[in-house]
Amino acid sequence: MLPASTLYEVILRMAVAVVIGGIVGLDRNLHGKPTGIKTLGLVSLGSCLATMASMGFVVNGVAADVNAARVIQGIVTGIGFLGAGVIVQNPARDKIRGLTTAASIWVTAALGIVCGTGAWSVALAALVLLFALLFVGRFIEKPLYRFWMRRPERERDEITATDD
Repeated sequence: MLPASTLYEVILRMAVAVVIGGIVGLDRNLHGKPTGIKTLGLVSLGSCLATMASMGFVVNGVAADVNAARVIQGIVTGIGFLGAGVIVQNPARDKIRGLTTAASIWVTAALGIVCGTGAWSVALAALVLLFALLFVGRFIEKPLYRFWMRRPERERDEITATDD
């Protein structure tokens, strides 16, 4: 049984992980993506739990043992497979969808890991950067896409052929 002070810290870490994952999920859900509050909240919570368990629920300082590194490595690898499940190719439109959602699943897992270690300032800074990127990225990508699509198809093919 954990001491009360440790238990409160563990509960706080899990709650923050769920809230952060849920916030990222809300953004994805509001944009009609296949993940949402529950999915990314669970990803973040699971990552937080696995990280804390591998550290032995250490709250005063980070346990730098081999088990924590292995668990974190397993989380990152496993979440990669979950993210791959939301990537869809539409051959009729020659388009791939779901890459940003897959990346948001992976980053949400990393945020859960950071919450599990109790590095609150890192989690907050990463969350701010994540939303800045998602927000600003929308305004940059749409005009660039429209500009790109206005070019004749032959010219686009020539440009992309030189990029390989």
